[in-house]
Amino acid sequence: MTRTSVAAVEGFFTLDADEPRLIGGRARSRGSYFFPKSLAGSDPACLGDEIDEVLLSRTGELWSFTTGEYAPPAPYVIPGDEFEPYVVAAVRLAEENLVVLGQVVFGVSVDDLSVGMEMELALDVLYSDDEHDYLVWKWAPVGMSKNGEE
Repeated sequence: MTRTSVAAVEGFFTLDADEPRLIGGRARSRGSYFFPKSLAGSDPACLGDEIDEVLLSRTGELWSFTTGEYAPPAPYVIPGDEFEPYVVAAVRLAEENLVVLGQVVFGVSVDDLSVGMEMELALDVLYSDDEHDYLVWKWAPVGMSKNGEE
C-alpha cells in the first residue's frame, strides 16, 4: 500500500517535492514579511494592516546553526528507537530579510556547515503511519540531497 504525503502541520509550506516553498505573510502597507503567516499579528507596527499570503524564497544564507541535544516538543516524533541529536539552522532569506529556523536534513553535521553558505528548502518525513507520510520542511546545503550526499 502506498502512503500519501501530507504536511505534519498544515499551512506552513507547499507540498511540491521538487521545489517546496514556505508559506508566509506580507503586510501590504509596510512590506514586512512573516513566517508563519499567523505571526503577522504579533508585530504592533502591522496591527490593522492587511496581510497577503506569499510564497517565500526557497534559498537563503546560513545565518547560524547548532545541535539539538534534546527531543523537542510535538509535533516532533523520535524517528528511530531512541532520540539522536540533530542540527538546526537559522537561514536568512535575503529578499524577505527574514530568518527562518528549521532542522537540517539527515546526514549533515555541524562540521559540514559554515555561516554564509547557501541553503535550500527541502521536505522530509517526520513520521509515518499506515496511510500517510507526515512531512516537515528542513534546510539542506545547496547541491546536497535530502540524505546529506552531494
